[in-house]
Amino acid sequence: MSILDTVSTAWGWVGITPEKVIAENEFGNLIIKDLEGMYWRLCPEDLYCEVIADDDADYNELVKDEEFNQDWFMDVMVNKATEKFGPLEDGFKYHMLEPGALGGKYAVFNIKPIAFERIIKFSGELAQKVHRAGGKKVKFTPLS
Repeated sequence: MSILDTVSTAWGWVGITPEKVIAENEFGNLIIKDLEGMYWRLCPEDLYCEVIADDDADYNELVKDEEFNQDWFMDVMVNKATEKFGPLEDGFKYHMLEPGALGGKYAVFNIKPIAFERIIKFSGELAQKVHRAGGKKVKFTPLS
């Protein structure tokens, strides 16, 4: 299954119709352009997939933003994860075992390399459970 198919299956409930992956980072975050020309950010550790730019001009402006780039590249976390686990194998990304959106710490003890497709599926399913629960406690079983 392609990553776009995985995004459609796991995250389609938010309204995304992905056309092309524009960028991905070491933690499985994606920037995706949809069929309408909007840009979305899928952020597995924070359990969201949302529009970040309405068109090419907005996206080109966004990528010039220093704060956006610091958040996107996650240099400190990537460096710590690489020190602990070494370089990622093909098809793997670093993953927060307990997502930040559920109180997980942005620390190396909460990180593990996991198959990229599993991260996208898992985060989409968990995000949907959290959304449906409307703020109520959700049963959470970390990926391992």
